[in-house]
Amino acid sequence: MTGVRVAGVGLTHFGKHPERTGRDLFGEAADRAFADAGVDRSAVEGLNYGNFMGELAEHQGHQGPLMAEAAGVTAPATRYESACASSGTALREAVKDVRNGEADVVLVGGAERMNNLGTAGTTEALAIAADDLYEVRAGMTFPAAYALMARAYFEAYGGSREDLAEIAVKNHDNALENEYAQFQRAISVEEALDAPMVADPLGLYDACPITDGASAVVLVSDEYADDHGLEAPVAVTGTGQGGDKMALQDRQYLARTPAAERAAAEAYDDAGVGPADVAAAEVHDCFTIAEVLALEALDFYAPGEAIGAAARGETTRDGDRPVNLSGGLKAKGHPVGATGTSQVVEMTRLLRGDHPNSDAVDGDVGVTHNAGGTVASTTVHVLEVTE
Repeated sequence: MTGVRVAGVGLTHFGKHPERTGRDLFGEAADRAFADAGVDRSAVEGLNYGNFMGELAEHQGHQGPLMAEAAGVTAPATRYESACASSGTALREAVKDVRNGEADVVLVGGAERMNNLGTAGTTEALAIAADDLYEVRAGMTFPAAYALMARAYFEAYGGSREDLAEIAVKNHDNALENEYAQFQRAISVEEALDAPMVADPLGLYDACPITDGASAVVLVSDEYADDHGLEAPVAVTGTGQGGDKMALQDRQYLARTPAAERAAAEAYDDAGVGPADVAAAEVHDCFTIAEVLALEALDFYAPGEAIGAAARGETTRDGDRPVNLSGGLKAKGHPVGATGTSQVVEMTRLLRGDHPNSDAVDGDVGVTHNAGGTVASTTVHVLEVTE
C-alpha cells in the first residue's frame, strides 16, 4: 500500500462572489493547485468533488463532469455530498483510491455558491442538512440547533458566553494575515458579547458567515512523487469517518459528538499517532461551541475541559496547540462544499512553512476535522511532514 502525498493546493478568496458561478470558482482553485503541484492535468486519473447545495443555489446537479471540465481534466469525476463534510468525504475516498493503487494522481476539491440566494434563501437551503420530518418542519435552523448543543454543554459542564467569545476573537485574529479569509479584521470580546443575539446563547459573532468559494488539492502516490521529482513534503497519513443519528432528539448526547470521536480515533490509529503528537488543528467551527466540541472529540481535552481553552491561551497562535490558524470557518469563511479540502489546503501550507501563520506550528503533525450538519457526519485527517 502506497503513501499519499499532497502535491499541490489551491484556494479562491472566501467571501461574497454572487456574480461568479461554482464552475468559475472551482476552476480558479484547481488552476492554483496544479500550478503549486507542478503536475500536468493530463496525469489526473479521477476527480472527487464536494458540493452540498448546487441544485438549490445554481439549479445544477450532475456536477462531477462539469467541474472536471472547469478544471481542465478529462478523468472520470464524481460529486460527493455529505452536507458540510462533502469535500472531506471526497478527500477520504481519494486517499483510499491512491493507497489501494486505483490511481496515482487524484484531484480533490469542492465549491459552494451561496450569497446569490440571500440570507433567507441560504438558511432554507442549509436546513436540508437536518432531519426534514422532525426538525426542519418544526422550524429548526442550524443556529438554533447549535444553541441547543451549547445550552446542553453549559448545563453539563459549565461555561459562559465569554468563553465562546474568546474563540471568536482568536479566530478573527488568526485570519488577519490570511489573504483568502472572508473577514480580515480583529474583534474584541466586548464586541462579540454586544452583538445581536441569533439563538441564545449564540450571538452574531458566534456564527460563521455565508460564503462563496472553492478549494482544490492534488494528491499523488509516493511512487509518482518520487518518479517525477515532486516537492511534496506533506502526506495524508491518517483518515477516519464517523456518523450519528440525524435529529438531535434521537441522540444519546447533545454535549458530545460521538461521530467525530470515532472518526478521530480511526484517523489516529491509521496514522499511528495520538492526540499528544498533534502540533496544530483545523476544526469545523461553524459556531463557536462547535470548536469546543471538536477539541474534545479529537481527544485534546476531556469532556467539559475545552470550553476555556481559548481564554487560557492554550489554542491561540502562541499556545501549545494552536487551533484554526487559518481563521477557521468563523473568520476564513464556510463555503460548505469547499470547507473540508480547504482545511487540508491550510494545514498543508502551515506544515510546509508557506502560510502566514506557519511560525506558530511547532511540530510536524496536523489534524483536520470536518463535520456535516450537527455532526451527524464527520471526517478527520492526519497530515504529516514526511521528508
